[in-house]
Amino acid sequence: MKKILNLAIAFTFATLFVACNDNDETVATTGSLTVDLTGLEALGSNYVYEGWLIVDGSPVSTGTFTSVSFPQSYTVAISDLQTASRFVLSIEPAGETGAAALAPADTKVLAGDFSGNTASVWVAPVTTDANNFNDISGKFFLRTPTDEVAGSGNNGNDAYGIWFGTPGAPPTEGLSLPTLAAGWKYEGWVVVDGVPISTGTFTSTTDRDDSNGFSGTQSNAGPPVPGEDFFLNAPTGVTFPLDVRGKTAVISIEPSPDDSPAPFAIKPLLGVSGQETAPTTHALNKNLSTLPKGTVTR
Repeated sequence: MKKILNLAIAFTFATLFVACNDNDETVATTGSLTVDLTGLEALGSNYVYEGWLIVDGSPVSTGTFTSVSFPQSYTVAISDLQTASRFVLSIEPAGETGAAALAPADTKVLAGDFSGNTASVWVAPVTTDANNFNDISGKFFLRTPTDEVAGSGNNGNDAYGIWFGTPGAPPTEGLSLPTLAAGWKYEGWVVVDGVPISTGTFTSTTDRDDSNGFSGTQSNAGPPVPGEDFFLNAPTGVTFPLDVRGKTAVISIEPSPDDSPAPFAIKPLLGVSGQETAPTTHALNKNLSTLPKGTVTR
């Protein structure tokens, strides 16, 4: 009887040991997400980039970053990594808290769906139709309408202004661009000795932009297309009136709001003006190879 009792006790102890051993096994609860992107540029000091996994239709943050040196890796719950269908990169206010911090802002820069363990991402969420970049085009002309007195005609200093359109009376649309998603605006630029000078932001290619701060007497708001004359309020290091012949012209896509004075990384059109002023037009060419893109691996 004693021998049987000892065997029973031994069997119970062994069973408990195995059970404890099974319960003590370490099960991984987190995994690594590697983000490898090209073409991004640093933001202003008030904003950060933030990655998001879309899990069962809901966003899960993977963390924020300001450095645009890649690859970068982030620790994420393994259940979210395994079930995520999409990756999204957005621009967010630095230090954001509360309900707004639980979902990406309108300024979504990159996105892509997972295929297996990899998602190829690019600037699809910036426009309302990602494929519209295939059909973009643009042209511009040189003239200075904002300092012309009505009825007096051309005043002979047209090398000091740039307008993104087709010259005429009045000038007409010269940009063929996709409609932007919420959180984004177009912006025109002239680059002078490496210094980009804004001509203003806009969403409509058939109306004036939001700036005429450099323009002549400002008694004439200019034609119904984006552009600027360069007579007043020259930026530091630049001399006005500014001769824009032979200068590089750029159309960028900017986050809105935006606290950086420099063009954002998305610059779909650029061109160089010749020596001829209006009625000659100069071409803006596609610059799609520089657009931000990359891969995300889980």
